[in-house]
Amino acid sequence: MKIIAVNRSASFEYFILDKFEAGIVLEGAEVKSLRAGKASLGECFCEIRGGEVYIKNMHIALYDKSGAFSTRDSRKDRKLLLHRDEISKIVGRVNEKGFTLVPLKIYFKDALVKVELALCKGKHTYDKKQAIKERDVKRALDREAREW
Repeated sequence: MKIIAVNRSASFEYFILDKFEAGIVLEGAEVKSLRAGKASLGECFCEIRGGEVYIKNMHIALYDKSGAFSTRDSRKDRKLLLHRDEISKIVGRVNEKGFTLVPLKIYFKDALVKVELALCKGKHTYDKKQAIKERDVKRALDREAREW
């Protein structure tokens, strides 16, 4: 499994409750760009329209050698491939207050491009402050352990 891009801010911004693996519909030039590692999950999110899940605002850089066949929009909506029962489970939870669907990482599994999605609940500011405090304490302990 080769990881292409990771959404690092997702674990800080959200409590991750459940994870799903989904395929993604791409064009040939987009796959070549992903093989070069030119993708970003920084500001992307998922949306459910008409019983299908779409990933919005995911940046895949244009492949420079594709010529006239490349798409000109690097942040277009891309369809995610999930089983019907997974989509119904996601729709039921997303309709509850405070739940959202966030992509965590994009990776190659054998020759296929997969997206790891997470069903998340947003953190409050005091939860984020607690996470920062725990991270600082862990760094201080690691620093002390290194000195000995």
